[in-house]
Amino acid sequence: MRLSDPVPEPGAAGTPAEPAAAQRSVLHLGVPAAAEPWRDPGTYWPSLSAAVAHLDAPVAVLGLEALRFNAHDLLRRAAGIPLRVASKSIRTRAVLDALLNVPGFSGIFAFTLPEALWLAEQCSDVVVGYPTADRNALKQLLADEPLASRITLMVDDEAQLDLIDSVTPPGRRPPVRVCLDADASWQAPVLGFIGTRRSPLHAPEQALALAHRVLDRPGFTLVGLMMYEGQVAGVGDAVPGALPANQLMRWVQGRSMAELAGRRGKIVHGLRQLADLEFVNGGGTGSVEATGRDPSITEITVGSGLFAGHLFDMYRAFSPAPAAAVALEVVRRPNRNTATLLGGGWIASGPPGASRVPQVAWPRGLKFLPREGAGEVQTPLTGSSAAHLTAGDRVWLRHAKSGELSERVNEFQVVHDGAVVATLPTYRGEGKAFL
Repeated sequence: MRLSDPVPEPGAAGTPAEPAAAQRSVLHLGVPAAAEPWRDPGTYWPSLSAAVAHLDAPVAVLGLEALRFNAHDLLRRAAGIPLRVASKSIRTRAVLDALLNVPGFSGIFAFTLPEALWLAEQCSDVVVGYPTADRNALKQLLADEPLASRITLMVDDEAQLDLIDSVTPPGRRPPVRVCLDADASWQAPVLGFIGTRRSPLHAPEQALALAHRVLDRPGFTLVGLMMYEGQVAGVGDAVPGALPANQLMRWVQGRSMAELAGRRGKIVHGLRQLADLEFVNGGGTGSVEATGRDPSITEITVGSGLFAGHLFDMYRAFSPAPAAAVALEVVRRPNRNTATLLGGGWIASGPPGASRVPQVAWPRGLKFLPREGAGEVQTPLTGSSAAHLTAGDRVWLRHAKSGELSERVNEFQVVHDGAVVATLPTYRGEGKAFL
């Protein structure tokens, strides 16, 4: 499943200097990392600075050793269960391509239908992870039988089926592959709703009722079930300095996964009486082990753990390597104790707060000003290292999750053994902005 089309001639604006085939050969992820240079921050970050010193900031880097480590650590954690790649956390086709050539990774979990249409030109298995109301994209899908056979749409309401029929009625289109999205949250006896507000289908009876409606309507094929346990996959349970909260979270996660295993099992059992399901999808980077213990699961979605934003430092079950980071430059000194970067306010999604702000990775001893934080155009930093920085010095930041970095830069520099070995365009670098 190749995703990277041939790129324009070397030297064209915004394109890598080497052909796509050469980029893919460099980004070989099939061999686990032998070296782990990030274990020594005092050497690792300066080596990245040296590797990209000839490039203008902001300069985003993918550490190849770290990316390989994260990919194979996810495979280890999955213990043989196939991993579907969440494209929203990567947003770089050459990386998606490289992952899909590693045994154990299979298929893409896209975030919009236009994105899925673009990726499905080269990838034969793309699940759109969220319902769509994009009529133009639906029209394109429903007019192209090969694309329709490669893309699965997500539904949790019959109104979404009505919308599809209103674009192109059955009989004038190929069959539409659909996956049910059922709610994986926990309705705790005292604490109430815990999880993410996604699907209205919570009880097995609700999911099976919609499945019957899908199967009763011409022009639709039910091929899968997805249930995302965000209360485990997306919430750290080893936050520094938060022992009581961590203990509560571990209790909540254990109880919610036990409840979910029983409920998901009933839904899957019922659906398999009605349709030949191709997949049952669950999980995320933070819940690979817990999700994999559910015998009804056939695949697990992962994404953020590959680039490993700093939010994923706060989990007990795994310790990812900092594969992606960005270097910004000091441009001014408001006073002797403050150094100001150009840019930096690349904030992650979720509840606003300190956890969604980039983390200063290097030099150590730097912190944001409490009344300014990370800014859209400038980011002042203070701390013990600030007095030693001057105009043109570089500071490394790690983003909080994953997708926000790819949306802000046109390309990643792939660094291996202290040197840039490839330049990979992001979606943005290819002129794509899907959401």
